[in-house]
Amino acid sequence: MEFTYHIEGGDFSRAGAASSEVKKILKQLNIDLAVIKRVVVALYEAEVNVVAHAHEGIMKITLAPDSIEAVIADKGPGIPDIALAMQEGYSTASPRVREMGFGAGMGLPNIKKNCDRLEIESTVNAGTTVKMTTFFTG
Repeated sequence: MEFTYHIEGGDFSRAGAASSEVKKILKQLNIDLAVIKRVVVALYEAEVNVVAHAHEGIMKITLAPDSIEAVIADKGPGIPDIALAMQEGYSTASPRVREMGFGAGMGLPNIKKNCDRLEIESTVNAGTTVKMTTFFTG
C-alpha cells in the first residue's frame, strides 16, 4: 500500500496532520503500538522540519508486510552539513519558529532514534530528502 501527503511550508496549523493519518492506518492494520509510536515520532519530526524550514514537501509512505518506508522530500534551503544537523541541539530554525516552541535541534536525532534505517540527502538551495524505514518486528 502507498500513500502520499503534501506538506505546506510554514503551515504550523497543519503540522502533524500527515503523521496522524499514518498513525490511524497503522492502528487499523493492528501494528504493534510500540512500533506505531516510533514511526509516528519519526514522521512527525520530519513533517515539522518541512513546515519549519522548507517551502513545501511530499511525504510518501509505502507499507510492506514487514515494514514501513517513508520518503519525505522537500523544496527548501537544504542542509549544508548533515553531520552537524544530526547533533542534538543544533538548529537553524528562525526566531519565529523557536517562539512557537519548535526548532530545539532534536528533529533529526529523534528521527534517527525512532527508525531502523535512515538516509538523508540534501542539496543547498534545492531541498532535502529523508528516507526512513521501520520494521514491524525486531
